[in-house]
Amino acid sequence: MTRLAHEDLIDLVARALINAGTREDNARCVAAALVAADLDGLSSHGVSRLPSYADQAASGKVDGHARPTIESPATAALCVDARCGFAFPAIAAGLEAALARVRETGVVALAVRNSHHFGVAGHPVEHAAQRGIAALAFGNSPAGIAPWGGSKAIFGTNPIAFATPRVGQEPLVVDLSMSKVARGKVMVARDRNQPIPDDWALDAQGRPTTDPRAVLEGGTMLPMGDAKGAALTLVVEILAAGLTGSRFGFEASSFFTADGDPPRVGQLFILLDPVRLGGESYPQRLERLIEAIVSQPGTRLPGERRLSARARHRAEGIELPDALYDEIRRRAGQA
Repeated sequence: MTRLAHEDLIDLVARALINAGTREDNARCVAAALVAADLDGLSSHGVSRLPSYADQAASGKVDGHARPTIESPATAALCVDARCGFAFPAIAAGLEAALARVRETGVVALAVRNSHHFGVAGHPVEHAAQRGIAALAFGNSPAGIAPWGGSKAIFGTNPIAFATPRVGQEPLVVDLSMSKVARGKVMVARDRNQPIPDDWALDAQGRPTTDPRAVLEGGTMLPMGDAKGAALTLVVEILAAGLTGSRFGFEASSFFTADGDPPRVGQLFILLDPVRLGGESYPQRLERLIEAIVSQPGTRLPGERRLSARARHRAEGIELPDALYDEIRRRAGQA
């Protein structure tokens, strides 16, 4: 393993993306988002994605030079066209516009179309909460979950996230995938030649499997909550793809391969001014709820482990497998 300061890792990843044909500001935005995932201990969404991102930029599947455009079809609605570029610059641009607007309207819907993998869903809503705004995020992804009772993937694993500001504390962030686990964890298990639990996914014949390769080669992820989870996955698919004018999961190309058309998936964000909607007492009421939760032995708030990992990695650096570090250095022209 190789340990790096997160600032140095951002520079290295950005250089690799630039070398693959990405404009510098886009490259730094993407690199910062990937490294932020590793800071939080979410390696499946971190710089392990760099090789596939760079290959897609090099092949043109992702337009590394794309400049997102923003339209406002209604007072409380913003639409961002990522223009088949990386998701992170498009979301950053749209979020800034939405944060400026929500103070006037109380609620803003932000739709992002022609997009790509948007990494840790909790990060953009956390950013909003750090600015005093509660937010929801919905995203769709290439097909990985079958309708309940079916065996062919239709929906993506479709993450959702929520964040709210707190008084004198880091925001409360809830971030989860509609699958029992993120598909990225199956990929990590495959890369490490490790089995997965038999309740994570099914093979191509619809049978439970512990082989990550069987899942990734025609199998499907199981939704959390079984039939109810599959129904909620449908809701997220409609919100993230249908309402944004994006491709559904079964229409989208892979986030990992360099061939084929751009995925053109979507993300939907809903921003809420908590004081405008809930009144001046909202912050105190929220803390009362949180105290009722954490006062029970054995409980914890969502996101606590992520914040702990973030603090540790900022202080001690981020560890990467040597093979991945060498690959990124090669792509950055430093090997």
